[in-house]
Amino acid sequence: MKQLIVGIIISILLIYLSFRGIDFDGVLQGFRSIDIAYAGGAIVIIVLMQVIRSIRWGVILSPIHKVSPFDLFSVTNVGFLAIVSFPARLGEFARPYLITKKAPIRMSSALATIFIERVFDSLTVFFIFTVTMFMTPLPPWLIRSSALFIVLTLGILGFMIFMLFKRETCLKLLAPLICRLPARQAEKADRLLHQFIDGFGMMAEPRLLAQVALLSLAFWIIDGIAIYLMFLAFHLTLPFIAAFVLMVILMIGIAIPTGPGFVGNWHFFCILGLTLYGIPKTEALSFAIIYHFLSIGVVVLLGLLFLPANRFSLSDLQAVGRGEEAPGDKQ
Repeated sequence: MKQLIVGIIISILLIYLSFRGIDFDGVLQGFRSIDIAYAGGAIVIIVLMQVIRSIRWGVILSPIHKVSPFDLFSVTNVGFLAIVSFPARLGEFARPYLITKKAPIRMSSALATIFIERVFDSLTVFFIFTVTMFMTPLPPWLIRSSALFIVLTLGILGFMIFMLFKRETCLKLLAPLICRLPARQAEKADRLLHQFIDGFGMMAEPRLLAQVALLSLAFWIIDGIAIYLMFLAFHLTLPFIAAFVLMVILMIGIAIPTGPGFVGNWHFFCILGLTLYGIPKTEALSFAIIYHFLSIGVVVLLGLLFLPANRFSLSDLQAVGRGEEAPGDKQ
């Protein structure tokens, strides 16, 4: 509850900052000037991104179990519906929870694959950002923020690799903490930790690593193309490289835990990115509102389409978040 309240407060603050000093007639004029053809192209790409996302997750899951493409796509869409619907990133538990209902995969192992996804997303985006740095001047605050983000990501990746290849050493290091638990809970924690490490199995296979890296690169490049198409839809004369700068700023911005649907942080950081290129705040807000609406709208519509076959409740996700026994851990 505290996280929800804090998230909503942050959203309200960022909404206020986004709308402060705005010419609302100008915002409406921006809506009316949209080129529908380019906006439609962006929508197609956003759908394609969901397809690539589900294929990549299948590759990550493959050392544990080969899941059918349809199940991967349906669970991916419902999972991202949960992410945009629930506060404090609680929806992140939806995909691992749902995939345990579709395949013989442990909940803790499935959760580990989400960590792999996030790490590859961060590494890929900041690889693109590094290339971008040599092609366009960027403000120092963005470079510092990106450097901090990548250092944290590399630290997480290093620990994941350590857990995978030095499992026994890792377990010995954690043994003093586990031993403090009651005997039954200690046994459960040890079992779940083993299953969690099993979820990192893909990183031990170079072929799968290469596939995930290429799919991640394709995913984020076409995301940049979608943003550029939105530039064209709003008649913004910006260079193609600006789409990737905005992509990085948005990724940093939506990492902030706010209310459902990234409302507030998406708009604020989108405006922040566009004003770097001299776009007036009113035009930037028009862009942010429509880009957010289309991006989240596609996720919501696809999620609702597959929701009947992938039922779950908020209490299910809360139970998983508390580390309670889930269906995948009972197999």
